[in-house]
Amino acid sequence: MAGVSVVLVDDDALVRAGLGLILGGSPSIRVVGEAGDGAAGVDVVQRERPDVVLMDIRMPRLDGLEATRRLVTAGVPSRVIVLTTFDADDMVLEALRAGAAGFLLKDTPPARLVAAVHAAAAGEPTLSPSVTARLISAVSERGGSDRRQDAAQRLVQLTEREREVAVMIARGLPNAEIAAELYMSVPTVKTHVSRILTKLGATNRVQAAIVVHDAGLV
Repeated sequence: MAGVSVVLVDDDALVRAGLGLILGGSPSIRVVGEAGDGAAGVDVVQRERPDVVLMDIRMPRLDGLEATRRLVTAGVPSRVIVLTTFDADDMVLEALRAGAAGFLLKDTPPARLVAAVHAAAAGEPTLSPSVTARLISAVSERGGSDRRQDAAQRLVQLTEREREVAVMIARGLPNAEIAAELYMSVPTVKTHVSRILTKLGATNRVQAAIVVHDAGLV
């Protein structure tokens, strides 16, 4: 079957049921598995290898933060979107640093949820520019001169064009907007983004954005 495959991980059965109904209503999304805690979620994701994982951040046995870390460490290619009740949740910030592709509030409107799943599967950010800026700022405030120096050294590896794209990523712009601003094709932007992530040792756009922010480029 074609379409974006999704695994739901949340300790609340009603939340899983609601998410399943919303996503199941889209002909281009398939829910291929679900779990009620992080430990079971890791097992299901490793077995099913979905395109996207919707991961509750606070769960018994194993929380969404540690589950995300385990999936990233294991090299599972699924893109994790963490779910939370509060957008200022410290665990969400840490999950983004650990490799989560983005986050959504649990009261996200259905259309936005479906769009976010498609965006994550396509490698696009699942955070608005304003939310991206707020999260990056909150994370960076906990750093210092060492992080700034480390970020600057990592950015030296980038070409001039890659640095321009990296700054756009840090501003929270999707590939289409980056292409428009820098007069490139979207496939070219995707190629640059892939190279940037590799050179910076980042697993997703949020991590790359944090490096750019730490270096003081935005």
